[in-house]
Amino acid sequence: MPEVLVISGKGGTGKTSLTGAFAHLAQSKVICDLDVDAPDLHLLLRPRPRRTEEFYSGNLAVIAPERCTGCGECQARCRYGAVREKDGVYSIAPLGCEGCKVCVHFCPAQAIDFPVRHCGQWQVSDTRLGTLVHAQLFPGQENSGRLVALLRQQARELARAQGAELILSDGPPGIGCPVISSLSGTDLAVVVTEPTLSGIHDLERVAELCRHFRVPAAVIVNRYDLNLEHSQAIGRWCADNGLGLPARLPHDPAFTEAMVRQQTITEYKQSPLTDEIRRAWSQITSLAGLPKAA
Repeated sequence: MPEVLVISGKGGTGKTSLTGAFAHLAQSKVICDLDVDAPDLHLLLRPRPRRTEEFYSGNLAVIAPERCTGCGECQARCRYGAVREKDGVYSIAPLGCEGCKVCVHFCPAQAIDFPVRHCGQWQVSDTRLGTLVHAQLFPGQENSGRLVALLRQQARELARAQGAELILSDGPPGIGCPVISSLSGTDLAVVVTEPTLSGIHDLERVAELCRHFRVPAAVIVNRYDLNLEHSQAIGRWCADNGLGLPARLPHDPAFTEAMVRQQTITEYKQSPLTDEIRRAWSQITSLAGLPKAA
């Protein structure tokens, strides 16, 4: 089944609101929130957890005080300044530890344990719009790329089991490791941007990432009427670079009103804006090789 990923070069472009609208319009799908560092699709979908699993990744050095002789070798060798000493007692700051294992290897008393790091949770939930696979990393935790890969694997397995026609994912913003993990191997990236200088710059960066991974991309300009000159520049840039432009959406407070009511914009009310979103989704389904939306 095709995978459609909604991403943005920067945060705050309306990516999640549009993903929610597309989830409402899509027929047979599994929904996936891949923004594991700051997920918010659940705010629109009100999920009911069906399955909850703990996520472990990497390792964390921990000094066992009963075995520690206080030699200070760990502090001398730690390049990250994670080892602290107070009144002759040594400890390792969890947020400072990079899991390199140098202190574990060189501790003469073998007083440092190296347990697997508990980084967060992932869930499979039921929503009014279908099955949702989502997760939440604990504050300050890393390895989000690995968690994204796990969520995508679970979404594919669920889609096969349910006979779904589509996996629709709300991706993380930017161009870092979580985005790369979300993007590689997907069938279509829908890039949501806005008509600002930072929006244009970050659109160019994320489009280059799509080209690198040979993922077809289409662009939606949200709040296009905030700066018509920049919106026109985005349109020309898309044409010059062979990117489709399924929609240019006007600024509308209805997006926020729908979010406050925990609804997608297409559920909240019928308007010229939602008609435009429906037309955009129809084009996206065509690009992804799906049946036309109802």
